[in-house]
Amino acid sequence: MINRLRTWLLKLPRHKKRLIQVVADVVLVFLALWMAFVVRLGIDEMINPVKMHLWLFLAAPVVAIPLFIRFGMYRAVMRYFGNDALVAIIKAVSLSSLILGVVVYWYSNHQNVVPRSIIFNYWWLSLIMVGGLRLIMRQYFLGDWFAAAQHVPFTSREDGLPRVAIYGAGAAGNQLVAALRMGRVMRPVAFIDDDTTISDRVISGLQVYKAKHIQRMIDVTGAQEVLLAIPSSSRGRRREILGFLEGFPLHVRSVPGFMDLASGRVKVDDIQEVDIADLLGRDSVPAQDELLEHCIKGQNVLVTGAGGSIGSELCRQILELKPMTLLLFEHSEFNLYSILSELEQRITRNSLPVKLLPILGSVRDQAKLLDVMKTWRVDTVYHAAAYKHVPIVEHNIAEGVLNNVIGTLNTAQAALQAGASNFVLISTDKAVRPTNVMGSTKRLAELTLQALSRELAPVLFGDKSNVSRVNKTRFTMVRFGNVLGSSGSVIPLFHKQIKSGGPLTVTHPKITRYFMTIPEAAQLVIQAGSMGLGGDVFVLDMGEPVKIVELAEKMIHLSGLSVRSDKNPHGDIAIEFSGLRPGEKLYEELLIGDNVVATQHPMIMSANEDHLPWETLKIKLTELLAAVDQDDYSRVRQLLRDTVSGYTPDGEIVDWIYQQRRLEP
Repeated sequence: MINRLRTWLLKLPRHKKRLIQVVADVVLVFLALWMAFVVRLGIDEMINPVKMHLWLFLAAPVVAIPLFIRFGMYRAVMRYFGNDALVAIIKAVSLSSLILGVVVYWYSNHQNVVPRSIIFNYWWLSLIMVGGLRLIMRQYFLGDWFAAAQHVPFTSREDGLPRVAIYGAGAAGNQLVAALRMGRVMRPVAFIDDDTTISDRVISGLQVYKAKHIQRMIDVTGAQEVLLAIPSSSRGRRREILGFLEGFPLHVRSVPGFMDLASGRVKVDDIQEVDIADLLGRDSVPAQDELLEHCIKGQNVLVTGAGGSIGSELCRQILELKPMTLLLFEHSEFNLYSILSELEQRITRNSLPVKLLPILGSVRDQAKLLDVMKTWRVDTVYHAAAYKHVPIVEHNIAEGVLNNVIGTLNTAQAALQAGASNFVLISTDKAVRPTNVMGSTKRLAELTLQALSRELAPVLFGDKSNVSRVNKTRFTMVRFGNVLGSSGSVIPLFHKQIKSGGPLTVTHPKITRYFMTIPEAAQLVIQAGSMGLGGDVFVLDMGEPVKIVELAEKMIHLSGLSVRSDKNPHGDIAIEFSGLRPGEKLYEELLIGDNVVATQHPMIMSANEDHLPWETLKIKLTELLAAVDQDDYSRVRQLLRDTVSGYTPDGEIVDWIYQQRRLEP
């Protein structure tokens, strides 16, 4: 019955809801005035005040209701009734009482004197009745009468909702509690906070526990999850908290940061899994504005692979730096559509003076690249287009060579011919002493740019006219490791495997990788691209390498589960080792040698790597293309070994076409 009445009231048209509120307030004002006489004169000997002062009982709602309307009391939505609405009620009731007092002073006569204390009594009784009714109705429409009365006797009840504790009793934590109570998907049962001044107190009806008392909190409240509501804390501090929570049987999740909330991308109740970047615990270094803007602001910028994980983030950050034109070059129609739609919304929302141009094409088409760069007079090129999934490229050697090597060559030569000022290659740590085709092709792409950068007037590869071209382009390369959340990253795979009940698959117990967030990597790429004289190989500081098996264990623990192993055969999720995949290394490196120097940015180093002369490299590229055309992958592999320093293929050739031909009679 109560639920049906609530549903009926909520479905009423807005004007009918307001009419009900007005009628209720008229009754409450009338009742408050009558009670004011009762409090002042008593009930036993009091003469009927309505009969004695009818004019006053008519004047009270006539004075109050217009003021209630003026102060917006009938515009507030009961379910979201908050402090601002309470302040409006106090102002409206106080002013109406003051005006009624003036009316009493002007119109009362000596025979029917109205005691002056009646007005004071009327004021506080109106506040209680008018404000109290709204607070009661708010709880009624929320459907949870005892949400904020956890410590009131006889009010606890079991509603079947997951019980969650909130880590952080600040503004974000209290907003989260209100959102959870309104959404009725989870039931907040406690706060956890490091501030000793509020420990053991009650905030928003919830007990505040110290971090060291988490086990007691679990025993008392039955909490199953912890939601981190500490968006302003550093990554280092979050890593400490996650490390501490890992020892408890709690699923740990978090709420978004302040910047995401302020931008409108997410809401405070958008719960998400713990950011793996918090497990790394490294805070990003503030960007240097002059480096960010040097190659972008007011210029025409082209990004190849604009729809990929790195390319799309580059586009987002470039857009905020206000180039004149941003060209999105992408061979995947869906990826191009996705990033275009997102950037168009940002331009509209922030009124950015940027022309956005989506271009569907392949980096294998040098003629189209040159046409685009000349037509739009491109100043800066960020070359992010590449095949980068190690096992897939290992099975598709020809595609890896054509896309990673020839695609980079085509883009670089088009930039040189078009007179672009800057060219930045997004490279990888797998280019260092590679054991796979992907890494070796990326290193060969680096060698191509290094060779071109040292030529003042090179004869371009494939140019039969043998005409020298003036080189005005500054070529730089930025090398870094894995980025969290990129395509092919292990993190989304682990999340998916945990949701399906496991097991988590790790290739080797000792395998390690460097990790960095996509936004941080893109920001550093932009800054590194602004430095150097040409031919520079910049290396990003990736921090300490992470053991993948330890990362898997942490993700299981922070999901509120346990690792199943020989020591714990009754655990929830097992970790299985599948063996290294074709071309995969145990350890990645960022430098070929030890010859590295610091730059003006603390997170960016410059590596002095060996290089080949342009004419020598052109001969190698010609031979490589011929071997690819002939499907001679033994020759391709040998040419890569001869050209790329430190390339040591791991095992037999695993190209699918080559393998099938070997099996044919």
